Amino acid sequence: MNRKIAQIALIVKDYDEAINFYVHKLKFKLIEDTIIDKNKRWVLVSPDIENSSSILLAKADSENQSKFIGNQAGGRVFLFLHTNNFEKEFQNLKDNNIKIVRDPVIEQYGTVLVFEDLYGNLWDLIEPKANQNE
Repeated sequence: MNRKIAQIALIVKDYDEAINFYVHKLKFKLIEDTIIDKNKRWVLVSPDIENSSSILLAKADSENQSKFIGNQAGGRVFLFLHTNNFEKEFQNLKDNNIKIVRDPVIEQYGTVLVFEDLYGNLWDLIEPKANQNE
């Protein structure tokens, strides 16, 4: 049996503002943007076009869903973005005025910082130690 997690849904307020953040600020790739009906789109973004997983930007369509925008993990780090060029990614976050919640630190597993997406969800940016020795 061969299985993988293909997408994870991220609740957003607006498709276009979320696309702008992930594609233009975080430099993700827009994989798909398909209109399903007048209120719903299938929008996939990924850090890399060849990445095996992507984020489905899912616009909240009820008051209950809207309550979770920016807090999908109850205040904990929700998503983990690995890189092999921490300094370049860190500079990109600063250049795009993305809020850094915890400054970079070197941990046992690599270099890490915590940042917020446009809605307040927390992300770890990590350069694993294995990449730092290459």
